[in-house]
Amino acid sequence: MTALVLPEIIGDFGTKPEIVFPQDGAPSGLQVHVLRPGRGVVVEAGREIEVNYLGQVWDGRVFDNSYDRGQPLTFPIGVGMVIKGWDNGLVGQQVGARVLLSIPPQYGYGARGVPQAGIRGEDTLVFVVDILDVR
Repeated sequence: MTALVLPEIIGDFGTKPEIVFPQDGAPSGLQVHVLRPGRGVVVEAGREIEVNYLGQVWDGRVFDNSYDRGQPLTFPIGVGMVIKGWDNGLVGQQVGARVLLSIPPQYGYGARGVPQAGIRGEDTLVFVVDILDVR
């Protein structure tokens, strides 16, 4: 069995990360890797969370990030308001965590992708998410 190879994340919690991709292609399935454990409130389904994030296509370009806007995103988690990879990967984490999500299409935007954002239906998405608060 070969070891799972995920991207290297450069940068600390609260700062815009840089993602360095391995030579290997994207892993299969949803991958959730805690880069920095949180020590705060546990994220529960149905609660609102506030996050900063960077989203990038696997070994491709950044398609969205809240760091450059200087405005965190707040949304209900675990109730289908965001992609499945976020609902499945962030519920159970704690405030203060930095989490790496590798999200295949079936947990992301599906076979259609999001053409206006440059996301194809077969793209694996990579997010680095800093969990700032839970309400």
